[in-house]
Amino acid sequence: MLALRIFRTDFKAALEEELSRRDMTIKELAERAEIPAATIYKITSGERDPRFSTVKAIVNAIDPMEKDFIAIIAAKFLLDEVESHKLTAHGKLVKIRGYTANTMEECIIAAVRAEKEGAKGIICAPILASIIERIVDVPVVIMKPRQETILEAIESIALRIE
Repeated sequence: MLALRIFRTDFKAALEEELSRRDMTIKELAERAEIPAATIYKITSGERDPRFSTVKAIVNAIDPMEKDFIAIIAAKFLLDEVESHKLTAHGKLVKIRGYTANTMEECIIAAVRAEKEGAKGIICAPILASIIERIVDVPVVIMKPRQETILEAIESIALRIE
C-alpha cells in the first residue's frame, strides 16, 4: 500500500516503485489524480518536493479509500472490539471504520472527516448525536448502553467509593 510505504521510504522512490508495480504511466496517474502530469514528472525527477495536497491526490488515485462504510466515533478501546467485524444487514455486507475520539472537539472533527471520506452513516455517543446531526448530511445513530453495562458501571464505582 502506497500510503504506508511513503512514510518508510522516500516519496519519489515509493511512487516510482508503485507505478512500475501497477504498470501505470505518469500520464494515467495524473488523469486519475486530476493533477498536471508535469507536476508528477517534476516529483519523480527530484526537481520538486510534493505538497501535501499533491501527495494526498496521488495516494487516493493509486489506493482509493474504501467508500460506503459506517463510521463509529468512540474511544479506542471500544473501536478495538468492533472495527474488525464485518456485518451483514439486509443481505448487504456492511463495512465499519472507527474514528478514535476522546473529547467533544475530536468527535466533531471525526464526524466531518468520516462524512468527507465517504461514510454513509455515523454511530456515536448519545451526548454527541444532536450536535453531529446538525453538522453532517448522513444519518446519525446513537450507541445506547445496555442495562447490564450500566449496572456493571454502578458496581465498579461503588467499589471505588466504599
